[in-house]
Amino acid sequence: MTQETEAVAEEAFPQPGPQARTGRPPRRGRALAVLGLLGELLITLGLVLGLFVTYSLWWTDVLADRSAAAASDQLRDSWAAGGPAALPSGSPSGPAAQGDPNAPNAPGAPVPGGGPTSGAGGTGTALAAGTGVGFLHVPAMGRNYQVLIRMGTDADTLAEGVAGVYEQPYRAAMPWDASGNFALAAHRDGHGAKFHDLDALHKGDPIVVETRDKWYVYRVDSTLPETTKFDTGIVAPVPKGSGYTEPGRYITLTTCTPVYTSRYRMAVWGSLVRVDDMDAKRTPPAELRRG
Repeated sequence: MTQETEAVAEEAFPQPGPQARTGRPPRRGRALAVLGLLGELLITLGLVLGLFVTYSLWWTDVLADRSAAAASDQLRDSWAAGGPAALPSGSPSGPAAQGDPNAPNAPGAPVPGGGPTSGAGGTGTALAAGTGVGFLHVPAMGRNYQVLIRMGTDADTLAEGVAGVYEQPYRAAMPWDASGNFALAAHRDGHGAKFHDLDALHKGDPIVVETRDKWYVYRVDSTLPETTKFDTGIVAPVPKGSGYTEPGRYITLTTCTPVYTSRYRMAVWGSLVRVDDMDAKRTPPAELRRG
């Protein structure tokens, strides 16, 4: 075939270009490329969110549990070594409860190292933030449930997997104070999630606070499934909504609700029913030995 013939044939039957072979206009190809890139970005975002959730709900638990376990061992070791207690513990039958103005925890009594410090309905020595107070035991949240109690409800303290004692807007009273509200907070999810099952508590359930030399036994009187996070009255000396109408020796446990959110708060209220002396073997009260 001559060159002239080939040229005529090519003109009559041109070879298909890229557009003719694929049958796709260039605009559609660009759209598919954009969709592909978007899909990859969504997959990457999903992986990042998955890692964040894993960190928030699992790894922070691991870190908090390690920190709390070490701090718990340190506190118990100090007790075993005969170190000073966080505060001299009292009891309902002690002089503070009988109104002795010279008792260490009586209203208006002088405080070691300073003047009287008002608590939530009681008085006592002000403890520094982060100070270990004792341990919280709640059988309804597990037979061996135990949480270290520390002063403070700031983010750093609660992130260590502890139950923090309120210092504001009301300074909580201590269990050994003549009256007041021992108000605590802990995370419900992440950072140890120590109050994850707080909604398992019901009226009549025991709550026990362990200090170096006393067991403080409370009974749940009422619960509040949900309230606004601005409702500070739930940790007042006489907690709002609890049903209590006069000063007493109370305990309040608070956390976020619903689970995996911090939109609302829930509360559990109890009152002191008994104080047991600690024996040499640290024998738990009957409420912690049942079941």
